[in-house]
Amino acid sequence: MTTNDHSHPTTGLNPEHAPRMQPWAELAPDVYKAMVRLDAASRKGLDPVLAELVKIRASQLNHCAFCLDMHTKDALAAGESIERIVQLSAWEESQHFYTPKEIAAIELTEAVTVLTDGFVPDEVWEKAAKQFDETELAHLIAAITTINAWNRFAVTTRMVPGHYKSGDIKH
Repeated sequence: MTTNDHSHPTTGLNPEHAPRMQPWAELAPDVYKAMVRLDAASRKGLDPVLAELVKIRASQLNHCAFCLDMHTKDALAAGESIERIVQLSAWEESQHFYTPKEIAAIELTEAVTVLTDGFVPDEVWEKAAKQFDETELAHLIAAITTINAWNRFAVTTRMVPGHYKSGDIKH
């Protein structure tokens, strides 16, 4: 039996898919650099673990395997527990794993990410506004918007998950 750099058996697994293009960051470097700056600016003043929870939840909703791989690893490196990461996909039934502030951020993440139901509900906004001051809230909205943009780049170009090591890329 062989193993890859992920330390799990590879016998019988499907092969990796190929990305649709060479790294888009190399093809549009000014856009990539602007996204990196936007990402860094959006996180100012936000708790790093909360920011990773937001990135993971948006990536779950957007089915972005590349970003899930990256931000799960970054969350673990930042001290997040496996249990809280696993429960994030079912947070409504496992709210006892999260603080009221984290729940407000997760709810806002869902409302901003899934706009097919209309606008961000007033109740969701009000809950977030009670947990975050206006500056934090502005950065939280920016962080949610930014991860949604990253997700769209990764999903559209079919970036391949599984090779990221925490700290490789600072988002």
